[in-house]
Amino acid sequence: MSQDLPTPAHPLRIGTRGSPLALAQAHETRDRLMAAFALPAAAFAIAVIKVTGDMVQDLPLNTLGGKGLFTKEIEEALLDGSIDIAVHSMKDMPVDQPAGLTLDCALPREDVRDGFVSLTHARLADLPAGAVLGTSSLRRRAQILSLRPDLRVVEFRGNVQTRLRKLQDGVAEATLLALAGLNRLGRADVVREAVAPETMLPAVAQGAIGVERRSDDARAAMMLAAIHDAPTGHRLAAERAFLARLDGSCQTPIAALAEFVPGGLRLRGQILRPDGSRALSDEATAPVADAAALGRDMAERLLAQAGPGFF
Repeated sequence: MSQDLPTPAHPLRIGTRGSPLALAQAHETRDRLMAAFALPAAAFAIAVIKVTGDMVQDLPLNTLGGKGLFTKEIEEALLDGSIDIAVHSMKDMPVDQPAGLTLDCALPREDVRDGFVSLTHARLADLPAGAVLGTSSLRRRAQILSLRPDLRVVEFRGNVQTRLRKLQDGVAEATLLALAGLNRLGRADVVREAVAPETMLPAVAQGAIGVERRSDDARAAMMLAAIHDAPTGHRLAAERAFLARLDGSCQTPIAALAEFVPGGLRLRGQILRPDGSRALSDEATAPVADAAALGRDMAERLLAQAGPGFF
């Protein structure tokens, strides 16, 4: 097998976005591969690829077309052979892969919760009526307006550092950021409150890193199989099947969380109107082997409840 492994002369090329969080995720992937195969860091090369979602910062995500904003250019580089594997935040991933690509490696999942971040208030519940909360997530916007219709929600884009600066500049009094990202950046110190899933169900696949490869690349398949976390994979199978049946995109407020319980997987799912005026939730448990069916069946039930034109 050793002759198939990457070397400093012929490194494995890892494609990623260029944000500090994306780079931290790429380094985590590299470090796990280094440990699994006793390889030096020089056997890997990290390639930063600019994606549409990062290049256009002055427009809301839902006006840019929804799917593939943070993945399209990286997947093109994977298909044309410029890179060997691609590291993604799974919550950014469309449910369908382009022909020729496979996404079957997930790293162990981080904290799934949203973190409440504010310079002036300790908890989400402490925000006074009329307070301004910033978020670029349609899911968080809808959930906040459902919980607290008295708040004003404004568009709030940029990486973690940019959003923290916007708080300091008074653009908003508070924001919500994924705890997983803050933990990976070593910035959990900015979180005033970890918001329980019972209050705000997270985005599908929040906290999970996925690694994509070309379907016909046997070496990449072998190497990624060694670092795949099966429990995370099962949870994602349920959540992403739920999303797929709902045809979820950046323009659709959808939340879901699968967790292991005695007897299998428990899935909680939620769909919301973008203005938060109506929210529908469901919960069910199934054997792990039926993870995808669990997600699809829940989506069907919620769609039947919602009726046409819900979103």
